[in-house]
Amino acid sequence: MRNRIKALREQKNISQGKLAEQCDVSRQTINAIENDKYDPSLPLAFAISEVLEVTIEQLFIYERKKP
Repeated sequence: MRNRIKALREQKNISQGKLAEQCDVSRQTINAIENDKYDPSLPLAFAISEVLEVTIEQLFIYERKKP
């Protein structure tokens, strides 16, 4: 699964640190999510979508893995 967090965050001119603060996580957590190193929990995904004012579907892009 990929995400559009960085692009959406930058459109709103919000730093990683500010997003992290508003979601009650560390800046490193936001960085890891943006770089596809960590998948957020469902509550965190909803918090990010709320802060960025987008739906979960707009935030994450599901890519089916080929067998």
